[in-house]
Amino acid sequence: MKIAVASGKGGTGKTTVAVNLALVAGDNVHLLDCDVEEPNVHIFIKGKEERKRVVSILIPEIIESRCTAEEGCDLCSQFCEFSAIVCLGKFPTVLPEMCHGCGGCKRACPQKAIREISHPIGTVTTSRYKNIFLTQGKMDIGMSLAGVVIDGVKEEIKQDTLAILDSPPGTACPAVATLKDCDFTILVTEPTPFGLNDLKLAVDMTRALGVNFGVVINRAEPAYDCINKYCAAEEIQILAEIPDDRKIAESYAIGIPIIEALPDYKELFEALLVRIKEAV
Repeated sequence: MKIAVASGKGGTGKTTVAVNLALVAGDNVHLLDCDVEEPNVHIFIKGKEERKRVVSILIPEIIESRCTAEEGCDLCSQFCEFSAIVCLGKFPTVLPEMCHGCGGCKRACPQKAIREISHPIGTVTTSRYKNIFLTQGKMDIGMSLAGVVIDGVKEEIKQDTLAILDSPPGTACPAVATLKDCDFTILVTEPTPFGLNDLKLAVDMTRALGVNFGVVINRAEPAYDCINKYCAAEEIQILAEIPDDRKIAESYAIGIPIIEALPDYKELFEALLVRIKEAV
């Protein structure tokens, strides 16, 4: 079973939920940090690294002996919608950071003056911590294809395991790449006007993907019930409410998971996992 933990905005407690859920899940659990632009699960899960591999895409390289750009040909540049290959001089210039690896410029070249070479854009690291098998993706600085690195992280999902995917925040392509093909999504939010607005966006995204989902309210306070009212109106299940507890914030600030610093909260996350399994 694959469970994604997502949010409409950053800072709602998404990683907190993913980490603590993995810690109560028992044996044979796989935690995947898909927030490849800003991975932070390693702050709480300090495992021993077992393997590291590079994620790459294919980018164009000019075969100068065949290129006729000097004679006025710029079909490769015209084709590229991302300005990753431009004709400024005798030969086209390739800008790797702009390239999306589609291979279109190679097909557009009538002289067959373009070949493709491998270009690294990130890494995927695997490690172990107690009962958790951790996979973490990290995109190289200046790269833009988060979805490719996320796919590289998801390729590591082990068969017959409970996989918990810590998604990037928001509703853009990286979040979609994480949620697709998952069995269930936890949408983590907070009881504020901003939290409600971004939750609505996340709900629309999740429904469009056809993924079953429920809501976890972090920093919940009885006096602020805007999320509860919205979920009731939309018939969305509230899976759990994590109280606005200063001790939780203190443990988070020093990189200690909730259930290790405050064992009384273990039951909350165990109940959350049960509700998800029932929903699936």
